[in-house]
Amino acid sequence: MTQKVYILLSDTGTLFTKSIKTYTKAPYNHASLAFDDQLHDMYSFGRKKPNNPLKGGFVKENVLTGTYRRYPNTTCVIYELNVTERDVIKMKRLLTIFIKNKQRFLYNILGVLGVSMNEPIEFSNSYFCSQFVAEVLHRSGIELWDKLPALVTPDDFRKCERLSLIYEGKLFDYEPIKKQLLK
Repeated sequence: MTQKVYILLSDTGTLFTKSIKTYTKAPYNHASLAFDDQLHDMYSFGRKKPNNPLKGGFVKENVLTGTYRRYPNTTCVIYELNVTERDVIKMKRLLTIFIKNKQRFLYNILGVLGVSMNEPIEFSNSYFCSQFVAEVLHRSGIELWDKLPALVTPDDFRKCERLSLIYEGKLFDYEPIKKQLLK
């Protein structure tokens, strides 16, 4: 039976994301993995506290209360990926390890630099956002590219033919999010 997972690529417009964008020339520089189209169950590596870009690691993101809420002009693109029920089970099983050990995981800032040199820089328990999403997919048996997860950028998701675009625009204009805000 086919199920869907969702990849959110976003740009909050912060100084950190602007500096990454200057180098990458890509419109989005953050990747998250979600299990529903309302983005309730969404995971990534990023800011642990919305007002502190230096403290990063594994995060369960909440559009309504977290970093995104602090940056209401966030732009995004949302893709869906058809997967099997077994794939989702594998992904969620892997995520329980991240959730249970979230304090042990760090943001892989050196890995971001490695991508710019096309040289993977990996540390145990350390990921950057697109590396994390690619790693979860890869470890669940979903191969979208012929490269290591440590070299996957948010723009690679944008260019992936297996992903179907479902929305592009301001995050808070996305209909399922708008409905949540009106509650």
